[in-house]
Amino acid sequence: MKAIFLHTGWRSGGTWVWSRLRALNGATGYYEPLSNVLADLSLADVSASLPTLTSGHPPLDAPYFDEYRPFLPESVRGVSGYRRTFGIDRFGDVPDAEFPALAAYLRSLCEYGQKQSSVPVFKFCRSSGRLPWLRQAFPDAMHVGVLRNPASQFASGWLLNQQWRNPFFVAAPFRVLGLNRAEPLVKQIIDLCDVKLPPAVPASDDAYAIACEHYARSAEGNNAYRAFVALWVLCACRMGEGVDLLVDMDLLGQSRDHAAGLQAGFEAQSGLSPDFSSARDLVEETRRSAARIGGIDGGAMRVVHSAALKFLKAQSGIDAAFIERVREKMVLANELTAQWR
Repeated sequence: MKAIFLHTGWRSGGTWVWSRLRALNGATGYYEPLSNVLADLSLADVSASLPTLTSGHPPLDAPYFDEYRPFLPESVRGVSGYRRTFGIDRFGDVPDAEFPALAAYLRSLCEYGQKQSSVPVFKFCRSSGRLPWLRQAFPDAMHVGVLRNPASQFASGWLLNQQWRNPFFVAAPFRVLGLNRAEPLVKQIIDLCDVKLPPAVPASDDAYAIACEHYARSAEGNNAYRAFVALWVLCACRMGEGVDLLVDMDLLGQSRDHAAGLQAGFEAQSGLSPDFSSARDLVEETRRSAARIGGIDGGAMRVVHSAALKFLKAQSGIDAAFIERVREKMVLANELTAQWR
């Protein structure tokens, strides 16, 4: 019985993919096991962890964090085994000092699900940089990449900031890039995409996260998109180094064949057979929302897409078919951002 690791990005559609798996008999769905929300979660909080009107997430049969109840001691906040340091993705070539504790924590979640004769299904937004580490630590798991074109993915978070003053998704790339800027690969893509990071370099991860949220509230739109693309292609690089299955969110809502192929792929590798036939056409939704995207010169983004693709091509060990898939994403992103003003 394999665990399933869904390696997704914020606003990628990964929650919908996870929800299709979680709804099946024989699956235990762990939502965002690396999220810093888990550090302060209590049993009393679980019931309120539901999709909001602005989240764009599908209706759920149970709260997001329902499966963590066995790991929440009475009268104590925080999921057992979770550490706040797990909440920032890392892009080093070798596991950091925190990784053994992270692997032990995920293993405890796996073991609990498997004791219930159930397949653990993890939905991550903070794992792509550590994907090679996780593949090595969990070689028997099914590692699935969820890929959406960067223009659509960014637009989803940018509109939440524009309409509801929610800067989280604009701030996140600045935070991850800034806290990893000492890594040569990260520094390279920051420079190639001409990303301007927040000037502050506070002493702690939490303090830097606050600085990034402040920065995001008034961030220049073009710079916010450049930061997003830089993080997007770093995560794509890790997926390109090897996943067992790739979910193309742009194609999923347009191709019944892709939906059927994914269902067959999951069934063959994990025994679960999720139905993806109700996927929305997320590309068309991005086209319809173009007039609402403000503060970004979309025509200037072609050079960013080109730099990111060039960066990906220069990395070793990435499958040619995956590079072609990313090239198609950049062509699509050029088309979509051309409508932004």
